[in-house]
Amino acid sequence: MTGVVCAPMRLEAAALRGPGMRVLHTGMGPRRAAESAARLGEAPVLVAGVAGAVTDRVRPGDLVVATELDGPRGRVPVPSAPLLAAALRRHGLTVHTGPIASSDVIVEGAERVRLADGGALAVDMESSAFAAAPGPLAVVRSIVDTPGHPLWRPGTVLRGISGLRSLRTAAGVLREWCEAAGPGEILLASPRSFCAGVDRAIEIVERALERYGAPVYVRRQIVHNVHVVRRLEKLGAVFVQEVDEVPAGARTVLAAHGVAPSVRAAAADRGLQVIDATCPLVTKVHNEVRRYSARGDTVFLIGHADHEEVEGTLGEAPEHVVVVEDAAAAAQVRPRDPDRVAYAMQTTLAVDEAEEIAGVLRERFPAMSAPRRDDICYATTNRQRAVRAVADEADLVLVVGSANSSNSKRLVEVAQRRGTPAHLIDDVSEVDLRWLAGARRVGITAGASAPPHLVDELTRCLTGLGRRFVRESQVADEDVVFTLPREVG
Repeated sequence: MTGVVCAPMRLEAAALRGPGMRVLHTGMGPRRAAESAARLGEAPVLVAGVAGAVTDRVRPGDLVVATELDGPRGRVPVPSAPLLAAALRRHGLTVHTGPIASSDVIVEGAERVRLADGGALAVDMESSAFAAAPGPLAVVRSIVDTPGHPLWRPGTVLRGISGLRSLRTAAGVLREWCEAAGPGEILLASPRSFCAGVDRAIEIVERALERYGAPVYVRRQIVHNVHVVRRLEKLGAVFVQEVDEVPAGARTVLAAHGVAPSVRAAAADRGLQVIDATCPLVTKVHNEVRRYSARGDTVFLIGHADHEEVEGTLGEAPEHVVVVEDAAAAAQVRPRDPDRVAYAMQTTLAVDEAEEIAGVLRERFPAMSAPRRDDICYATTNRQRAVRAVADEADLVLVVGSANSSNSKRLVEVAQRRGTPAHLIDDVSEVDLRWLAGARRVGITAGASAPPHLVDELTRCLTGLGRRFVRESQVADEDVVFTLPREVG
Protein backbone atom coordinates (compact mmCIF):
# COMPACT_ATOMS: atom_id res chain seq x y z
CA MET A 1 0.00 0.00 0.00
CA THR A 2 1.69 3.20 -1.21
CA GLY A 3 2.00 6.12 1.18
CA VAL A 4 0.46 9.48 0.28
CA VAL A 5 1.81 12.96 1.02
CA CYS A 6 -1.11 15.30 1.75
CA ALA A 7 -0.50 19.01 1.14
CA PRO A 8 -3.24 21.57 1.92
CA MET A 9 -2.10 24.25 -0.57
CA ARG A 10 -1.21 23.99 -4.25
CA LEU A 11 2.15 25.70 -3.66
CA GLU A 12 3.00 23.11 -1.02
CA ALA A 13 1.97 20.26 -3.31
CA ALA A 14 4.09 21.69 -6.13
CA ALA A 15 7.14 21.94 -3.85
CA LEU A 16 6.77 18.31 -2.83
CA ARG A 17 6.05 16.61 -6.13
CA GLY A 18 8.81 14.51 -7.63
CA PRO A 19 9.63 11.08 -9.06
CA GLY A 20 8.05 8.27 -7.07
CA MET A 21 6.08 10.69 -4.86
CA ARG A 22 2.28 10.46 -4.62
CA VAL A 23 1.13 13.95 -3.55
CA LEU A 24 -2.51 14.81 -2.86
CA HIS A 25 -3.65 18.44 -2.77
CA THR A 26 -6.27 18.30 -0.01
CA GLY A 27 -7.33 21.93 0.22
CA MET A 28 -7.11 24.16 3.28
CA GLY A 29 -8.98 23.79 6.53
CA PRO A 30 -10.19 20.95 8.76
CA ARG A 31 -13.29 20.08 6.68
CA ARG A 32 -11.37 19.41 3.47
CA ALA A 33 -8.64 17.60 5.40
CA ALA A 34 -11.25 15.32 7.02
CA GLU A 35 -12.76 14.54 3.60
CA SER A 36 -9.34 13.59 2.24
CA ALA A 37 -8.59 11.43 5.29
CA ALA A 38 -11.84 9.52 4.76
CA ARG A 39 -11.01 8.85 1.09
CA LEU A 40 -7.53 7.54 1.86
CA GLY A 41 -8.69 4.77 4.20
CA GLU A 42 -5.80 2.73 5.65
CA ALA A 43 -3.10 4.11 3.34
CA PRO A 44 -0.02 5.57 5.08
CA VAL A 45 -0.48 9.36 5.24
CA LEU A 46 2.18 12.04 5.64
CA VAL A 47 0.75 15.54 6.07
CA ALA A 48 3.22 18.19 4.92
CA GLY A 49 3.03 21.92 4.43
CA VAL A 50 3.78 25.28 6.01
CA ALA A 51 2.61 26.38 9.45
CA GLY A 52 3.10 28.95 12.17
CA ALA A 53 5.30 28.45 15.21
CA VAL A 54 3.94 29.31 18.64
CA THR A 55 7.39 29.77 20.16
CA ASP A 56 10.34 31.84 18.96
CA ARG A 57 12.79 28.98 19.53
CA VAL A 58 11.45 27.60 16.23
CA ARG A 59 12.65 29.81 13.40
CA PRO A 60 11.28 30.46 9.89
CA GLY A 61 12.47 27.72 7.55
CA ASP A 62 12.80 25.17 10.38
CA LEU A 63 10.81 21.94 10.24
CA VAL A 64 8.58 20.63 13.01
CA VAL A 65 7.86 16.88 13.08
CA ALA A 66 4.80 16.12 15.19
CA THR A 67 5.18 13.71 18.09
CA GLU A 68 1.53 14.42 18.97
CA LEU A 69 -1.44 16.07 17.30
CA ASP A 70 -3.46 18.36 19.55
CA GLY A 71 -6.98 18.94 18.32
CA PRO A 72 -10.67 18.47 19.15
CA ARG A 73 -10.10 14.81 20.10
CA GLY A 74 -7.30 15.70 22.50
CA ARG A 75 -3.72 14.67 21.98
CA VAL A 76 -3.02 11.76 19.64
CA PRO A 77 0.54 10.32 19.53
CA VAL A 78 2.48 10.03 16.26
CA PRO A 79 4.91 7.20 17.07
CA SER A 80 7.10 7.23 13.95
CA ALA A 81 8.21 10.85 14.55
CA PRO A 82 11.75 10.03 15.84
CA LEU A 83 12.52 7.99 12.71
CA LEU A 84 11.37 10.75 10.37
CA ALA A 85 13.03 13.57 12.33
CA ALA A 86 16.38 11.76 12.38
CA ALA A 87 16.24 11.15 8.62
CA LEU A 88 15.50 14.83 7.97
CA ARG A 89 18.37 15.93 10.22
CA ARG A 90 20.77 13.65 8.36
CA HIS A 91 19.61 15.50 5.24
CA GLY A 92 20.95 18.75 6.72
CA LEU A 93 17.64 20.28 7.81
CA THR A 94 16.92 21.96 11.16
CA VAL A 95 14.24 19.84 12.78
CA HIS A 96 12.26 20.17 16.01
CA THR A 97 10.02 17.47 17.45
CA GLY A 98 6.98 18.06 19.62
CA PRO A 99 3.21 18.54 19.58
CA ILE A 100 1.50 20.32 16.69
CA ALA A 101 -1.87 21.91 17.46
CA SER A 102 -4.66 22.44 14.97
CA SER A 103 -7.13 25.34 14.87
CA ASP A 104 -10.11 26.30 12.74
CA VAL A 105 -8.71 29.81 12.29
CA ILE A 106 -5.34 31.52 11.96
CA VAL A 107 -3.89 31.85 15.45
CA GLU A 108 -2.29 35.03 16.77
CA GLY A 109 -1.34 36.73 20.04
CA ALA A 110 -2.71 35.28 23.26
CA GLU A 111 -3.85 32.06 21.60
CA ARG A 112 -0.31 31.32 20.47
CA VAL A 113 0.87 31.91 24.04
CA ARG A 114 -1.76 29.51 25.34
CA LEU A 115 -0.74 26.80 22.87
CA ALA A 116 2.94 27.29 23.68
CA ASP A 117 2.18 27.03 27.41
CA GLY A 118 0.54 23.69 26.63
CA GLY A 119 3.76 22.42 25.01
CA ALA A 120 2.91 22.87 21.33
CA LEU A 121 5.62 23.97 18.90
CA ALA A 122 3.46 24.87 15.92
CA VAL A 123 -0.12 25.30 14.82
CA ASP A 124 -1.91 24.46 11.57
CA MET A 125 -5.49 24.01 10.36
CA GLU A 126 -5.48 20.47 8.99
CA SER A 127 -3.28 17.90 10.75
CA SER A 128 -5.62 16.88 13.57
CA ALA A 129 -8.26 15.94 10.99
CA PHE A 130 -6.00 13.00 10.08
CA ALA A 131 -5.49 11.91 13.70
CA ALA A 132 -8.18 9.23 13.50
CA ALA A 133 -6.80 7.77 10.26
CA PRO A 134 -6.43 3.98 10.68
CA GLY A 135 -3.14 3.74 8.79
CA PRO A 136 0.39 4.98 9.61
CA LEU A 137 0.61 8.76 10.02
CA ALA A 138 3.30 11.44 10.11
CA VAL A 139 3.17 15.23 10.06
CA VAL A 140 5.90 17.64 8.93
CA ARG A 141 5.41 21.38 8.95
CA SER A 142 7.80 24.04 7.66
CA ILE A 143 7.62 27.27 9.64
CA VAL A 144 6.85 30.56 7.90
CA ASP A 145 5.79 32.74 10.84
CA THR A 146 6.57 32.94 14.55
CA PRO A 147 5.46 35.15 17.48
CA GLY A 148 8.35 37.46 16.63
CA HIS A 149 7.65 37.34 12.89
CA PRO A 150 3.82 37.40 12.57
CA LEU A 151 2.08 36.37 9.38
CA TRP A 152 0.73 39.82 8.47
CA ARG A 153 4.07 41.65 8.52
CA PRO A 154 6.70 42.57 5.90
CA GLY A 155 8.93 39.63 5.11
CA THR A 156 6.16 37.05 4.99
CA VAL A 157 6.76 36.39 1.29
CA LEU A 158 10.46 35.75 1.87
CA ARG A 159 9.72 33.55 4.86
CA GLY A 160 7.16 31.67 2.77
CA ILE A 161 9.77 31.04 0.09
CA SER A 162 12.16 29.79 2.78
CA GLY A 163 9.49 27.46 4.15
CA LEU A 164 8.69 26.04 0.71
CA ARG A 165 12.40 25.59 0.04
CA SER A 166 12.72 23.50 3.22
CA LEU A 167 9.77 21.39 2.11
CA ARG A 168 11.37 20.87 -1.27
CA THR A 169 14.64 19.81 0.37
CA ALA A 170 12.72 17.40 2.59
CA ALA A 171 10.77 15.80 -0.28
CA GLY A 172 13.18 12.89 -0.80
CA VAL A 173 13.03 11.93 2.87
CA LEU A 174 9.23 12.15 2.87
CA ARG A 175 9.19 9.76 -0.07
CA GLU A 176 11.41 7.38 1.93
CA TRP A 177 8.91 7.49 4.81
CA CYS A 178 6.07 6.66 2.43
CA GLU A 179 8.02 3.72 1.03
CA ALA A 180 8.96 2.49 4.52
CA ALA A 181 5.42 2.68 5.92
CA GLY A 182 2.95 -0.14 5.60
CA PRO A 183 1.50 -3.18 7.35
CA GLY A 184 3.74 -5.83 8.84
CA GLU A 185 5.05 -7.31 12.05
CA ILE A 186 7.94 -7.05 14.48
CA LEU A 187 9.82 -10.10 15.75
CA LEU A 188 11.52 -9.48 19.10
CA ALA A 189 14.46 -11.78 19.73
CA SER A 190 14.59 -13.07 23.29
CA PRO A 191 16.82 -13.01 25.28
CA ARG A 192 18.10 -9.58 24.31
CA SER A 193 19.59 -6.50 25.97
CA PHE A 194 21.26 -6.48 29.41
CA CYS A 195 22.93 -9.62 30.77
CA ALA A 196 23.77 -10.38 34.40
CA GLY A 197 27.35 -9.12 34.07
CA VAL A 198 26.23 -5.79 32.61
CA ASP A 199 23.48 -5.39 35.20
CA ARG A 200 26.04 -6.04 37.93
CA ALA A 201 28.60 -3.56 36.54
CA ILE A 202 26.05 -0.74 36.20
CA GLU A 203 24.66 -1.42 39.68
CA ILE A 204 28.17 -1.27 41.11
CA VAL A 205 28.65 2.27 39.79
CA GLU A 206 25.17 3.35 40.90
CA ARG A 207 25.67 1.97 44.41
CA ALA A 208 29.13 3.47 44.69
CA LEU A 209 27.68 6.89 43.87
CA GLU A 210 24.88 6.41 46.39
CA ARG A 211 27.19 5.21 49.16
CA TYR A 212 30.24 7.38 48.66
CA GLY A 213 28.93 10.34 46.64
CA ALA A 214 30.26 11.85 43.44
CA PRO A 215 32.67 11.74 41.85
CA VAL A 216 33.34 8.05 41.39
CA TYR A 217 35.95 7.40 38.72
CA VAL A 218 35.56 4.59 36.19
CA ARG A 219 38.42 3.29 34.06
CA ARG A 220 37.16 3.04 30.48
CA GLN A 221 33.48 2.58 29.64
CA ILE A 222 31.84 0.51 32.38
CA VAL A 223 30.11 -1.39 29.56
CA HIS A 224 30.31 -0.67 25.85
CA ASN A 225 27.23 1.49 25.42
CA VAL A 226 27.16 5.25 24.99
CA HIS A 227 23.69 5.64 26.53
CA VAL A 228 24.72 3.84 29.72
CA VAL A 229 27.85 5.97 30.00
CA ARG A 230 25.97 9.25 29.50
CA ARG A 231 23.39 8.36 32.15
CA LEU A 232 26.06 7.45 34.71
CA GLU A 233 27.96 10.65 33.90
CA LYS A 234 24.83 12.62 34.79
CA LEU A 235 24.75 10.81 38.14
CA GLY A 236 28.34 11.82 38.88
CA ALA A 237 30.56 9.11 37.38
CA VAL A 238 33.78 10.33 35.76
CA PHE A 239 35.15 8.11 32.99
CA VAL A 240 38.89 8.03 32.32
CA GLN A 241 41.12 6.07 29.98
CA GLU A 242 43.80 5.11 32.50
CA VAL A 243 44.17 5.11 36.26
CA ASP A 244 46.95 7.72 36.16
CA GLU A 245 44.20 10.25 35.28
CA VAL A 246 42.47 9.57 38.61
CA PRO A 247 43.35 11.75 41.63
CA ALA A 248 45.47 9.87 44.16
CA GLY A 249 43.38 8.01 46.71
CA ALA A 250 40.09 8.42 44.80
CA ARG A 251 37.44 5.73 44.54
CA THR A 252 37.73 3.96 41.20
CA VAL A 253 35.69 1.27 39.44
CA LEU A 254 37.31 -1.15 37.02
CA ALA A 255 35.01 -1.84 34.06
CA ALA A 256 33.25 -5.10 33.25
CA HIS A 257 35.74 -6.16 30.57
CA GLY A 258 38.58 -6.84 33.02
CA VAL A 259 42.08 -5.42 33.27
CA ALA A 260 45.65 -6.62 33.20
CA PRO A 261 47.52 -7.06 36.51
CA SER A 262 49.63 -4.03 35.55
CA VAL A 263 46.52 -1.83 35.79
CA ARG A 264 45.78 -3.10 39.28
CA ALA A 265 49.38 -2.44 40.25
CA ALA A 266 49.20 1.12 38.89
CA ALA A 267 45.99 1.71 40.86
CA ALA A 268 47.65 0.44 44.04
CA ASP A 269 50.65 2.73 43.47
CA ARG A 270 48.26 5.71 43.41
CA GLY A 271 46.46 4.55 46.52
CA LEU A 272 43.14 4.26 44.67
CA GLN A 273 40.17 2.70 46.43
CA VAL A 274 39.34 0.12 43.78
CA ILE A 275 35.96 -1.53 43.23
CA ASP A 276 36.20 -4.35 40.71
CA ALA A 277 33.25 -4.61 38.30
CA THR A 278 34.86 -7.26 36.09
CA CYS A 279 32.25 -9.74 34.87
CA PRO A 280 32.73 -13.05 36.72
CA LEU A 281 32.76 -14.87 33.37
CA VAL A 282 35.68 -12.73 32.23
CA THR A 283 37.43 -13.43 35.54
CA LYS A 284 37.04 -17.14 34.74
CA VAL A 285 39.02 -16.68 31.51
CA HIS A 286 41.74 -14.76 33.37
CA ASN A 287 42.02 -17.64 35.84
CA GLU A 288 42.34 -20.15 33.00
CA VAL A 289 45.16 -18.18 31.40
CA ARG A 290 47.01 -17.94 34.70
CA ARG A 291 46.61 -21.68 35.29
CA TYR A 292 47.77 -22.69 31.81
CA SER A 293 50.69 -20.29 31.71
CA ALA A 294 51.86 -21.28 35.22
CA ARG A 295 52.52 -24.81 33.97
CA GLY A 296 54.43 -23.51 30.93
CA ASP A 297 51.78 -23.81 28.22
CA THR A 298 51.48 -21.46 25.28
CA VAL A 299 47.94 -20.12 25.50
CA PHE A 300 46.09 -19.40 22.28
CA LEU A 301 43.65 -16.64 23.13
CA ILE A 302 40.89 -16.69 20.51
CA GLY A 303 39.57 -13.15 20.17
CA HIS A 304 40.05 -9.67 18.77
CA ALA A 305 43.39 -8.15 19.69
CA ASP A 306 42.04 -4.59 19.97
CA HIS A 307 39.21 -5.46 22.36
CA GLU A 308 39.57 -4.38 25.99
CA GLU A 309 38.71 -7.84 27.28
CA VAL A 310 41.50 -9.41 25.23
CA GLU A 311 43.95 -6.70 26.27
CA GLY A 312 43.23 -7.42 29.91
CA THR A 313 43.43 -11.21 29.51
CA LEU A 314 46.65 -10.99 27.52
CA GLY A 315 48.16 -8.95 30.35
CA GLU A 316 47.91 -11.95 32.71
CA ALA A 317 50.85 -13.65 30.97
CA PRO A 318 51.97 -11.71 27.90
CA GLU A 319 55.02 -13.92 27.34
CA HIS A 320 52.82 -17.04 27.18
CA VAL A 321 49.70 -15.78 25.35
CA VAL A 322 49.25 -15.58 21.58
CA VAL A 323 46.10 -13.87 20.28
CA VAL A 324 44.47 -15.81 17.43
CA GLU A 325 41.92 -13.69 15.57
CA ASP A 326 40.72 -15.99 12.78
CA ALA A 327 41.04 -19.42 11.20
CA ALA A 328 43.86 -18.27 8.92
CA ALA A 329 45.93 -17.19 11.92
CA ALA A 330 45.11 -20.48 13.66
CA ALA A 331 46.54 -22.37 10.67
CA GLN A 332 49.85 -20.49 10.89
CA VAL A 333 50.51 -19.95 14.59
CA ARG A 334 53.71 -21.49 15.99
CA PRO A 335 53.98 -22.24 19.73
CA ARG A 336 57.26 -22.86 21.57
CA ASP A 337 56.31 -26.48 22.24
CA PRO A 338 53.45 -28.04 20.22
CA ASP A 339 52.83 -30.51 23.04
CA ARG A 340 52.37 -27.78 25.67
CA VAL A 341 49.49 -25.68 24.41
CA ALA A 342 46.03 -24.59 25.58
CA TYR A 343 43.34 -22.22 24.42
CA ALA A 344 40.92 -19.71 25.91
CA MET A 345 38.32 -17.43 24.32
CA GLN A 346 37.05 -13.89 24.47
CA THR A 347 33.58 -14.18 26.01
CA THR A 348 31.72 -12.13 23.38
CA LEU A 349 32.70 -13.91 20.15
CA ALA A 350 30.38 -15.31 17.53
CA VAL A 351 29.98 -18.96 18.56
CA ASP A 352 30.30 -20.45 15.07
CA GLU A 353 33.43 -18.45 14.17
CA ALA A 354 35.08 -19.18 17.51
CA GLU A 355 34.39 -22.89 17.08
CA GLU A 356 35.89 -22.79 13.57
CA ILE A 357 39.10 -21.28 14.94
CA ALA A 358 39.22 -23.74 17.85
CA GLY A 359 38.64 -26.59 15.40
CA VAL A 360 41.70 -25.61 13.34
CA LEU A 361 43.81 -25.45 16.51
CA ARG A 362 42.55 -28.82 17.78
CA GLU A 363 43.37 -30.46 14.46
CA ARG A 364 46.91 -29.05 14.52
CA PHE A 365 47.52 -29.68 18.23
CA PRO A 366 45.66 -32.82 19.39
CA ALA A 367 47.12 -32.56 22.90
CA MET A 368 45.84 -29.00 23.38
CA SER A 369 44.10 -28.29 26.69
CA ALA A 370 40.66 -26.72 26.59
CA PRO A 371 38.56 -24.82 29.15
CA ARG A 372 36.48 -27.01 31.45
CA ARG A 373 33.44 -25.01 30.36
CA ASP A 374 32.85 -22.91 27.26
CA ASP A 375 34.42 -19.44 27.59
CA ILE A 376 31.81 -17.70 25.42
CA CYS A 377 29.32 -16.49 27.99
CA TYR A 378 25.78 -17.81 28.26
CA ALA A 379 24.33 -14.39 27.36
CA THR A 380 26.34 -14.14 24.13
CA THR A 381 25.34 -17.68 23.17
CA ASN A 382 21.64 -17.11 23.94
CA ARG A 383 21.48 -13.81 22.05
CA GLN A 384 23.10 -15.38 19.01
CA ARG A 385 20.68 -18.30 19.07
CA ALA A 386 17.79 -15.84 19.39
CA VAL A 387 18.92 -13.65 16.50
CA ARG A 388 19.37 -16.70 14.27
CA ALA A 389 15.77 -17.71 14.95
CA VAL A 390 14.53 -14.22 14.13
CA ALA A 391 16.74 -13.79 11.06
CA ASP A 392 15.30 -16.97 9.55
CA GLU A 393 11.85 -15.32 9.47
CA ALA A 394 12.62 -11.61 9.04
CA ASP A 395 13.19 -9.43 5.98
CA LEU A 396 15.46 -7.16 8.04
CA VAL A 397 17.18 -7.34 11.43
CA LEU A 398 18.01 -4.29 13.53
CA VAL A 399 20.53 -4.79 16.34
CA VAL A 400 20.58 -2.16 19.06
CA GLY A 401 24.08 -1.62 20.42
CA SER A 402 27.08 0.69 20.25
CA ALA A 403 29.75 0.37 17.58
CA ASN A 404 32.41 -0.67 20.11
CA SER A 405 30.27 -3.48 21.53
CA SER A 406 31.77 -6.76 20.37
CA ASN A 407 28.76 -8.89 21.24
CA SER A 408 26.42 -6.46 19.42
CA LYS A 409 28.55 -6.54 16.26
CA ARG A 410 28.57 -10.33 16.38
CA LEU A 411 24.75 -10.34 16.39
CA VAL A 412 24.77 -8.38 13.13
CA GLU A 413 27.22 -10.84 11.60
CA VAL A 414 25.20 -13.85 12.77
CA ALA A 415 22.04 -12.46 11.15
CA GLN A 416 23.88 -11.61 7.94
CA ARG A 417 25.26 -15.14 7.72
CA ARG A 418 21.64 -16.35 7.66
CA GLY A 419 21.20 -14.27 4.50
CA THR A 420 19.17 -11.51 6.16
CA PRO A 421 20.11 -7.81 5.87
CA ALA A 422 21.11 -6.59 9.34
CA HIS A 423 22.32 -3.28 10.75
CA LEU A 424 23.81 -2.10 14.05
CA ILE A 425 22.22 1.04 15.49
CA ASP A 426 22.97 2.93 18.69
CA ASP A 427 19.33 3.98 18.90
CA VAL A 428 16.33 4.80 16.73
CA SER A 429 18.00 7.95 15.34
CA GLU A 430 20.36 5.75 13.28
CA VAL A 431 17.66 3.82 11.44
CA ASP A 432 17.76 4.53 7.71
CA LEU A 433 14.20 4.62 6.35
CA ARG A 434 15.45 3.08 3.11
CA TRP A 435 16.26 -0.17 4.95
CA LEU A 436 12.57 -0.54 5.78
CA ALA A 437 11.21 -0.28 2.23
CA GLY A 438 9.70 -3.68 1.47
CA ALA A 439 10.69 -5.09 4.89
CA ARG A 440 7.32 -6.12 6.21
CA ARG A 441 8.73 -8.42 8.90
CA VAL A 442 11.40 -6.68 10.98
CA GLY A 443 13.48 -8.48 13.60
CA ILE A 444 14.81 -6.57 16.59
CA THR A 445 17.42 -7.57 19.12
CA ALA A 446 19.95 -5.81 21.35
CA GLY A 447 23.46 -6.52 22.51
CA ALA A 448 24.07 -7.46 26.13
CA SER A 449 25.20 -3.91 26.95
CA ALA A 450 22.24 -2.08 25.34
CA PRO A 451 19.48 -0.73 27.64
CA PRO A 452 16.03 -2.31 27.17
CA HIS A 453 14.30 1.08 26.80
CA LEU A 454 16.08 1.60 23.46
CA VAL A 455 14.37 -1.54 22.12
CA ASP A 456 11.04 -0.28 23.44
CA GLU A 457 11.48 3.05 21.65
CA LEU A 458 12.43 1.36 18.38
CA THR A 459 9.44 -0.94 18.63
CA ARG A 460 7.08 2.01 19.17
CA CYS A 461 8.48 3.80 16.13
CA LEU A 462 8.10 0.78 13.89
CA THR A 463 4.53 0.20 15.04
CA GLY A 464 3.93 3.83 14.02
CA LEU A 465 5.06 2.86 10.52
CA GLY A 466 2.48 0.08 10.37
CA ARG A 467 4.29 -2.97 11.82
CA ARG A 468 1.61 -3.28 14.47
CA PHE A 469 1.77 -6.98 15.26
CA VAL A 470 4.60 -7.62 17.76
CA ARG A 471 5.73 -11.18 18.46
CA GLU A 472 8.34 -12.49 20.90
CA SER A 473 10.68 -15.19 19.62
CA GLN A 474 12.13 -16.74 22.77
CA VAL A 475 14.85 -19.40 22.70
CA ALA A 476 15.97 -19.40 26.36
CA ASP A 477 15.15 -18.15 29.84
CA GLU A 478 17.84 -16.32 31.80
CA ASP A 479 17.85 -16.22 35.59
CA VAL A 480 21.57 -15.70 36.25
CA VAL A 481 22.44 -13.21 38.99
CA PHE A 482 25.97 -12.29 40.10
CA THR A 483 26.76 -11.09 43.61
CA LEU A 484 28.11 -7.58 44.17
CA PRO A 485 31.59 -6.87 45.59
CA ARG A 486 31.70 -6.19 49.32
CA GLU A 487 32.48 -2.48 48.79
CA VAL A 488 28.93 -1.92 47.53
CA GLY A 489 27.14 -5.09 48.64
